[in-house]
Amino acid sequence: MNISILVFGKNNFIATLPDQIRCATAFNVEVIDNLNQAVSRIQMTPPDIILVQASLDGSIELCSWLKDQTKLSWIYCILFEDRSQQLTDRTKYGWQRELEMSAAALKQGADAYIWHLIEEKTEHSLAELSANHGLILAQLTVGLRKAQKYRDLIQTNDMLSAIALSDSLTELNNRRALERDLPRQIKKAKTQKNSLSLIILDVDHFKKVNDTHGHLVGDRILQLLCQRLRHNLRCQDTAFRYGGEEFVILLANTTDEEALLVARRLNRVVSDKPFSLSNKLTINITISLGTASLKAEDDDQGVSLLHRADQCLLQAKTAGRNRVIASNYLSHVPHLKVVSS
Repeated sequence: MNISILVFGKNNFIATLPDQIRCATAFNVEVIDNLNQAVSRIQMTPPDIILVQASLDGSIELCSWLKDQTKLSWIYCILFEDRSQQLTDRTKYGWQRELEMSAAALKQGADAYIWHLIEEKTEHSLAELSANHGLILAQLTVGLRKAQKYRDLIQTNDMLSAIALSDSLTELNNRRALERDLPRQIKKAKTQKNSLSLIILDVDHFKKVNDTHGHLVGDRILQLLCQRLRHNLRCQDTAFRYGGEEFVILLANTTDEEALLVARRLNRVVSDKPFSLSNKLTINITISLGTASLKAEDDDQGVSLLHRADQCLLQAKTAGRNRVIASNYLSHVPHLKVVSS
C-alpha cells in the first residue's frame, strides 16, 4: 500500500531521518513546518503517519490536538525529541528522567516517543545512530501495521454497510437505506431551497402471480421489473425496495409536475411490454403509482411526505390500478389529481 507520511518539522530535520524513509518510493512524504498549515492538511487529507519534530513551535500542541480528534485517532504520531534542554536533562539525570519524559510525551498525545540522535563522527556515536535508526524504522513498521488494519477495517465496514443497505433480490437499496437517505435529501432540499419529490409504486395483483406461478416466478418478476425501472430512471433518481412488491423512488431537484411525468413514464414502460420468463411463459404486469412533493411544513424524517404519496397509491388502487395519482399542491386546498395510464 502507498503510505502517506506527514513530517511536521524543518527541512534539516528530515535530512537526519533514515534513508528508508526519505528515499522509499512506497512512501508519500510531505514536510510542513507551520502548525495551522499542518492542521489544515490533516483535516483535508489525513496522512497515515505523522513524524513530529519536538523542537519546532507547535509540536506538542499538534500532538495534543490530534489526540482529541476522535475521527483521526487511527493516525500514528511519532514525536522525535530533539530539544536541547531535554537532551541535556537526559544525559544529566539518566534513565529515570528519560522514562519521565517518555511518559509525559505519550500523555500529551504521541503514540511513540524517540530520542533523536544526530550523526557524529565517532565509532561510538555511529553505533548509537544505527540503533536509533533501527528504532525509528521499527516504530514506522508499527504505524504501517496500524494503517493497514485501519484500511482493512474501513473496507470491511463499507462492505457490511453495502450489504445492510441493499436488497439481495432486486439489488436496489432497501428500506433501511431509504430511512437513512430520505432525511438527508430533505435537509439538503430545504437548505438549498430545491424541490424534492418521491414516487411510491406497487405491483398490481402480485399475489395472483405468486399463487398461480409460484414464488420463484414472482421473485424473477420483481428482478425484471427493477431492471426495467432502473433503465428508465434518470441519474438523479434513487430507487428503493420498500417492502414486498412495493418500491419508493426519490426524485432530487424534481417538482410535483416533473414527478408526475416520471411516474407516467414508468407506468407506461411496465405495462406496454409483457415480462418474458422463458420461451413458454410471459406475464403481463402493471403497476400503480402515487407521487408527492416536499412542502415547507413536512417533517425532517419524511414521514408526512411518504404518507401523502402512500395515500395517492391507495387511491390509485381503489380507482382501478394501472394508473398514477399525484398530489396537487398548486391550489390553496389540497386535492388529488388522477392521471390514468
